Amino acid sequence: MGCGRWCGVEVRTMKIYVRERQKVGEGVESPKYRIVAVTGGEIQVEATHFRKFEIEQIAKDVGAEVIFMKPVAEDHKKKK
Repeated sequence: MGCGRWCGVEVRTMKIYVRERQKVGEGVESPKYRIVAVTGGEIQVEATHFRKFEIEQIAKDVGAEVIFMKPVAEDHKKKK
């Protein structure tokens, strides 16, 4: 029996997609990131806002990659 280490099983890396909060002022010490989505695995999130080091620690502990999403350009934002 020698099917090798992975036996043809696709290994997906968990990814945590994060974006900056939109209503955080300059110099504010409050958490300024929000988790948008998680793929390739499952985690339970209790908070709504995070500091960058908190997200990076969670990712390290669960073996995930953090994807910091680019901000939406002003001309693409929904006008009220």
